[in-house]
Amino acid sequence: MTSLEHRQLKGITIKNIVVTIISTASIVFSVMTTYFELKGDISEVKTTQDAQNRVNEIRLKVLEGQVALLQREVEEIKRNN
Repeated sequence: MTSLEHRQLKGITIKNIVVTIISTASIVFSVMTTYFELKGDISEVKTTQDAQNRVNEIRLKVLEGQVALLQREVEEIKRNN
């Protein structure tokens, strides 16, 4: 270790400051990486959910059409009997 690393500023060595800064940078990097991964995952889930919603809307419209057709057939059967 050099004499610079052994110098103290109010009881704190420069080595401790460097370790603290590097550790803090590492933690910030990990948090930012996790944040952006989660942001991407949320975006992917949103896209999937939008597609699923569109499929469900189409299915609902088809079912509504079938119900309307069946109602007309039931009315026709009632009239014929």
